[in-house]
Amino acid sequence: MAVIQKHGKSSSPDLVCHKENVPPDKIGAPGCHKKRPEAHSNWPRPVARIWTVVLLLGTCLLYCARVAMPICAVSMAEKFNWTKRESGMVLGSFFWGYCFTQVFGGYVSDRVGGEKVLLLSAAAWGSMTAFTPILAHLCSQPIFSMTLARFLMGLLQGVHYPSLASLCSQKVVESERGFLMSTVGSGSYLGTLVIGGVGSLMLDLYGWESVFYVSGLLSVLWAYCMWKYLLKGEGPIITLESLGNGGTQPKLNKRHWARLLKQPAVCAVIVTHLCTASTFFTLLSWLPTFFKDTFPDAKGWVFNVIPWLVAIPSSLFSGCLSDHLICQGFDTASVRKLMQFFSMGVSSVFTVLLCGNTTFSWAVAFVSATMGLTTFSHSGVSLNVQDLAPSCAGALFGIMNTCGAFSGVLMVYFSGYLIEATGSWASMFALITTVNLMGLFTFLAFAEARRVDIDSSRVRHHSIHI
Repeated sequence: MAVIQKHGKSSSPDLVCHKENVPPDKIGAPGCHKKRPEAHSNWPRPVARIWTVVLLLGTCLLYCARVAMPICAVSMAEKFNWTKRESGMVLGSFFWGYCFTQVFGGYVSDRVGGEKVLLLSAAAWGSMTAFTPILAHLCSQPIFSMTLARFLMGLLQGVHYPSLASLCSQKVVESERGFLMSTVGSGSYLGTLVIGGVGSLMLDLYGWESVFYVSGLLSVLWAYCMWKYLLKGEGPIITLESLGNGGTQPKLNKRHWARLLKQPAVCAVIVTHLCTASTFFTLLSWLPTFFKDTFPDAKGWVFNVIPWLVAIPSSLFSGCLSDHLICQGFDTASVRKLMQFFSMGVSSVFTVLLCGNTTFSWAVAFVSATMGLTTFSHSGVSLNVQDLAPSCAGALFGIMNTCGAFSGVLMVYFSGYLIEATGSWASMFALITTVNLMGLFTFLAFAEARRVDIDSSRVRHHSIHI
């Protein structure tokens, strides 16, 4: 008999091998190992839908708390007499903290469960946000207390997305991961819109302190409701013993990690995510300045709101399309590549159009199309890491996100240098297009959807079933 395998599900760990002479010499050869115990712990669809809504709200609040400082930065600078350099130091300290806990957060999530890490981190960064005004007023040097607070915020929020990746790989079936991750990913755009609108109104009416108080306390309330109603009041305790015993996933040693990181498909995921993240951070950082320089009389709310309004339904659509294609029997790797083609290939067409002379209306349309298509990566490279290595998806996503964050900071600085040196915004858009195409070609050439996190020696030992 041949290997029993549904078309398009080559990355599934639940296949059973019935033939003795199936060669198991490749790491991650599908269908030749015992069914993993965590395969029985997938959420039923109604439970998965509830978690999707809860995680969407949590990601929305995450960005509300994250963007609270940029919203209030001008008022705080006036209050505490900060210079532009000091304001930049406070705002930039978040990203340095954000880079350091990505891998750690993913590793712990793989060991003990992503829901526990999400809960503890949300309670911590929510409390930190709510206490930010108190720290600013109590400290004799607010610049130091705020820099430290933002650094700690970065540390605490850095575990969020790796924990999501780990939780999704452990609890959600392959054909429904696209919808969950794209929906949850849209929470970042929703949170940016909410804090930009409501936060600005609160800033004018009640002062900058109110923005921190409300966003922080709502985040703590979200964590409490998640603990009370979804985790049923179970203590989210993470002990050294639970980390050492392996938790929900088997532990990969250093030799396995070295072998995993040598896989072309894994390297392709890391490189592609690096390119995606760096181009997104660059657009996010420089687009407002682009519009102000190019169209000085334009209304700020138009170009600060419309692209995000387009990004939300686009992200949801990409997830539904991805899951639908997989359910129809299309190969998982092909679906991931298609989503990434829209994210990095088609979006680059609209980025190139920004290089020429255009009207304000067309510029907003091109930017909105670019940002909307970029969200397709939620169903592409962001999910591919779960296809390749479900046993360590959180830690591997943490590695990807760390590389993306560092490269994003560097590319934002380099883009500023290019704009100043050439005196043209076309140089920045050309750079973004080049980086996108490099990442896309890498992904199309080397991306796969089979598991590569399975030790070949274990596969040989357990693969033969008569």
